[in-house]
Amino acid sequence: MLHASEQAEEQNKATKETNEPCTGAEILLRSLAKEQVDVIFGYPGGAILPTYDEIYKLGINHILARHEQGAIHAAEGYARVTGKPGVCIVTSGPGATNVVTGIADAMIDSLPLVVITGQVGTKVIGTDAFQEADMLGITMPITKHNYQIRSIEELSQTVKEAFHIAQSGRPGPVLIDLPKDISQQMGVFTYDKPVYLPGYQPNARPNKQQIRKVLESFREAKKPVLLAGAGVLHAKASEELTSFVEQTKIPLVSTLLGLGSYPGNNENHLGMGGMHGTYAANMALHEADFLLNIGSRFDDRLTGVLEHFAPNAKIAHIDIDPAEIGKNIPAEIPVVGDAKAALTLLLEGDIRPLEQHDQWRERTQRWKKEFPLWYKLDKEVIKPQELIERLYEHTDGEAVVTTDVGQHQMWAAQYFSFNKPNRWITSGGLGTMGFGFPAAIGAQIAEPELPVIAITGDAGFQMTLQEMSILQELQLPVKIVIVNNASLGMVRQWQQLFHGERYSHSLFPVQPNFSKLAEAYDIKAIKVEKRSKLSEAIKETFDHQGPVLLEVCVAKEENVYPMICPGQGHHCMEGVEPL
Repeated sequence: MLHASEQAEEQNKATKETNEPCTGAEILLRSLAKEQVDVIFGYPGGAILPTYDEIYKLGINHILARHEQGAIHAAEGYARVTGKPGVCIVTSGPGATNVVTGIADAMIDSLPLVVITGQVGTKVIGTDAFQEADMLGITMPITKHNYQIRSIEELSQTVKEAFHIAQSGRPGPVLIDLPKDISQQMGVFTYDKPVYLPGYQPNARPNKQQIRKVLESFREAKKPVLLAGAGVLHAKASEELTSFVEQTKIPLVSTLLGLGSYPGNNENHLGMGGMHGTYAANMALHEADFLLNIGSRFDDRLTGVLEHFAPNAKIAHIDIDPAEIGKNIPAEIPVVGDAKAALTLLLEGDIRPLEQHDQWRERTQRWKKEFPLWYKLDKEVIKPQELIERLYEHTDGEAVVTTDVGQHQMWAAQYFSFNKPNRWITSGGLGTMGFGFPAAIGAQIAEPELPVIAITGDAGFQMTLQEMSILQELQLPVKIVIVNNASLGMVRQWQQLFHGERYSHSLFPVQPNFSKLAEAYDIKAIKVEKRSKLSEAIKETFDHQGPVLLEVCVAKEENVYPMICPGQGHHCMEGVEPL
């Protein structure tokens, strides 16, 4: 591996166009250098070996995962924090199919990725050759676009198009399938041809007339609510959103993936909406007469049963993806465009707090104060909600937090207040177990100066725990916090509530010794079982400069509340208690 100065020199060389012939693998890496790729996550194998040979020669910053799923989730974490496309390179066959889950995860959560898969030689494609898999067919439904290189002349332009598609419009994953013989052929590197795709012209500029209609409806409304989704974060529009809310004093609700787009500790923020959202947020959605949705796709975990969602509201929907407008919830004011551009136009209008909204604001604040999130403390047993609160307090809310999916994910969303954008990284639409820990690795590489916490369940951690080797190798100071309730927590909760307490294969009577696992990777391990020791364990975790695995044994039968049960509307929540 080259030193940093040598690596920079080699990368500068790689961006220079030349008439000298070079291999397809070198053209690929020169193209990545042109796109200012500073890190690649991957795993080598036979079909991609020519590319890895060039990685060796150029000394490019490459993170070797211990499983391809770990590589692509790390690339997702990197993309979520930076907004830049995460790059993942793997080999053909099983190497390629092992990244399918991550591709699907990135697609539904709108994360920009460029995934390069090795492929068997062009002459044997379609013959069931050794380690061949039809990656175009497999990934067509779960990529924004996919390519298979069939001649070396198209390689560099394909890479250029892939990066353009991945990060323009609604972000998403793009796959490039690279046959081995193409990567070995000789060609000339050029990168000066502009990208022009007649069939792909995303509209980022909102219609001003539609924006005027949004403002008119806001001024006419008596109970307006703003719903902020991940589109605000992808558009880097948090400042504009904050300005709009501060100038109008409109109550704001976040989606799960929209957390952090507006300061969570601000009084205008009613909390997260949806199945495990706050009472204030869900009641505001239910009673609103005007709902302005910016960058949310109205997914089912937010809306619940569609006929009960915002039954009295006039809906304005701003989204970069026209396919999402009207897909689930009809919009009376559709606005296709970038969230930042839309908010900029809204800010140019006549916006101010209106007297007719005063009573509504007071009511939403009363809900927030009278029906907060709650849980019952135990003298001895650690409650998971308190664990999340302590993590927030200890880091002053400055940490980047990643999670898997399940109970710990919901508790983190509820009790860790996200006050800055791109500090919350979770698998939303696909709900991928095994996501959180490798995503934290990508996040830590993207933000080396920030504390990064991988909050994970005891089950999900076991799906990608082999990536502790990366922490060991690079001494990344990721703090792994295992919320151990000896079960598939959310599965167990649903079995308790809706399946007659028949806990079919959701409980773990036998578990590994997580501390010994960490020690096997030379990572500091701490285990805490008593509430009285929790603060001390958290302090010890963050005082240590390197990586730490903190296992916290929590109340096994604690459930996530409040909750909208299946078939119910936002006004019918279980587990709501007055202050």
